[in-house]
Amino acid sequence: MIRLLFTVVAGVVLGLVVHLVSVLALPRIATQDAYSRLTPMTKLNGVSQLPLADPSTSPMPFMDPAFALAICRYDLTSGPIKLTVPVSQAYTSVSFYTRNEIAYYAINDRSAGRKVIELDLMTEAQHNELPEDEEVTAADRLIIDSPSTTGLIVMKALAPEPGLMQQAQATLAAASCGPQTEQPAKAEAPRGRR
Repeated sequence: MIRLLFTVVAGVVLGLVVHLVSVLALPRIATQDAYSRLTPMTKLNGVSQLPLADPSTSPMPFMDPAFALAICRYDLTSGPIKLTVPVSQAYTSVSFYTRNEIAYYAINDRSAGRKVIELDLMTEAQHNELPEDEEVTAADRLIIDSPSTTGLIVMKALAPEPGLMQQAQATLAAASCGPQTEQPAKAEAPRGRR
């Protein structure tokens, strides 16, 4: 009886271990992940709009037909990138994913509190190389540290009615994602009065 119980418990534990390892390893060994699917239809360090959601031709599963979608496939090896996304009338969101589809940051129009979502994306090493400017605060400049050098930025604009889809697409068409052209000014030492 004890031998049978031991065999059943060992089988259950082995099954759980195999299941857990396969679930955790699948995103790393999958050949048709989101990054691979979107590579042929998107620009590197540029915004590319995706076609509207259609069950038969959708590039990604479970796309919501009420949202216009744009992708920026980024590579930070040559330096940081700047992302600018105008806010639509209804709702706009921006989500950041690593190459292995791990979400690490998201922001929407309500939390941005502005008419434009504007931020700098860089690696932690690139962020550490930035000069500190006492006049520029964290509220003035949003810097996101990417855990990997490559990944995806997914931009969504809601069309609350089918007739407003063109307006949502126009909002995302005005978005930009590209290498940072201006470097922040170095902090100057405070000057004394003369």
